[in-house]
Amino acid sequence: MKIIGPRVVEAYVGEYASGKSEVAVNRAVDLAACGRGVTLVDLDIVEPCYTLRPIKKELQRKGITVLAWETRDTMGLGETGNVLRAENRWALRRSGDIVLDIGYGVEGAKTLNLLEGAGADPDLKIYAVINIARPMTGSVTDIVDYVRELGRVHGLINNSHLGDETDVEIVQQGARIVDEAAGQLQLPVVVTTAVPGIATLIGPVDMAGHPVRKLERYMPHTFW
Repeated sequence: MKIIGPRVVEAYVGEYASGKSEVAVNRAVDLAACGRGVTLVDLDIVEPCYTLRPIKKELQRKGITVLAWETRDTMGLGETGNVLRAENRWALRRSGDIVLDIGYGVEGAKTLNLLEGAGADPDLKIYAVINIARPMTGSVTDIVDYVRELGRVHGLINNSHLGDETDVEIVQQGARIVDEAAGQLQLPVVVTTAVPGIATLIGPVDMAGHPVRKLERYMPHTFW
């Protein structure tokens, strides 16, 4: 039985290696696990190496509708094949929950403007995924300046990490810095995300009092 509730429409933006795609994929998986109808949309036409194509079938087996190129369909499109699919452009017209993985950086965030109805959809929430280990979002000032350049943003997500070297300290440091930046931006911190082992060590809330969400790693398998 599908869980009935408010429609979830979320777009994830962020700097390169912020983990925005990982957060988007995990959000779609979590929603589907609750019995909700979910469409995950690959709108990253900036990054040529990491796309949802390699894990599309895996996600479909979890009950998620994935709007992304098939590798065979990109033949003849050059090295990247990063052209917006017509079906993706109309994604907001679909029923059920919608999770949008947007291209990285300020320029990548502009991809959202290519979606029909993005400016008028009352359910759409745009979340900036922040990793304080990245140069452009390494301090409170950097985060504030960066998020303001992104345009419309409804909240921040602390996804501070160092890849395989991630520990509790970097996640909690991110929680503190992102919380301070959010205060200056007058935006909420939606959640702190971390791989299961780290999330378990931190507990249900981070040092700033924000909820902690476990994050499985799918994106290491998406390099093509």
